[in-house]
Amino acid sequence: MRATPLPPLSAVAAALLLTACGSQVPGRSSDESGPTTCDVTPPPKSTATATGGGHGPETDGVRITDVRGPAGDCAVFQVTNHHDRPFRYTVTFRFRPGNGTAPVNASRVLASVAPKATVTGTVDMPAQPRGTADGTQVEVVEVRSVPTEEAPAPGGPCPPSGVRVYTDEGDAAMGLRVVSLHLENCGTDTYHIEGYPRLSVLDDAHRKVEWLRILHDGSSVAGSTGADGPPRPLGLKPGERAHAGLVWRNTVLSGTPVNAPYVRVWAKPGAAPVMVTPELDLGTTGKLAVGPWKRTEWQ
Repeated sequence: MRATPLPPLSAVAAALLLTACGSQVPGRSSDESGPTTCDVTPPPKSTATATGGGHGPETDGVRITDVRGPAGDCAVFQVTNHHDRPFRYTVTFRFRPGNGTAPVNASRVLASVAPKATVTGTVDMPAQPRGTADGTQVEVVEVRSVPTEEAPAPGGPCPPSGVRVYTDEGDAAMGLRVVSLHLENCGTDTYHIEGYPRLSVLDDAHRKVEWLRILHDGSSVAGSTGADGPPRPLGLKPGERAHAGLVWRNTVLSGTPVNAPYVRVWAKPGAAPVMVTPELDLGTTGKLAVGPWKRTEWQ
């Protein structure tokens, strides 16, 4: 659960070269680019290192290839899409400054990497107090990837389907997890839904979790979450929204706890799927509850 990421490039691959650094909000385009510490020419020498990077093994398709700047302020990385269709990548990096300052994370989003392609990106260490010294280490701590055509779109242009489907950051208390699926009609026609969203839960290798029981009605896991009540037909006019709750517990009793980052969502039968990343830490419970679509009163 999130509490609060060569062969010479062809002209097409070069268009995917990312030169922007710093944190970006998942769901926004990574085309918001600009100069970075890594763009300094020639790059200053640094004693910083890439933990697990360089010519070492990839982490889910991501490899750090260089760390630059006088204090290891910026890392250069490569993402290789081993899938057979375009994927969107959200990569979280951890910078460990050499002066003992607390580690800091930064994320980068690559909007679309072509199948079997390798592209290069850069990421800056978030601002640190003066005195950050040589010896910074950089590591890849998390990689999340979804098919480009299934990526959630909480903002930006309206998808071809005419609806946006995405999740919020959720809430966690005493082992209970609640995340809301949101659906917005950003098209021009009324969008009709009824019942429950269809779900397929996937592990970190995008394999379906077969043993999981998906239960209708959130009260089957916990009451007072808002993910209960009977399903009702809804007609969403352009600009209107609906939501449905995902409810689970991370209780561990016996067996091996299961973490399933991804959920493929169909808003209704025949709808185009959207893959969201609610980070399901299911413990050993073996069940996930989903509530019915409900109209969102605040628009």
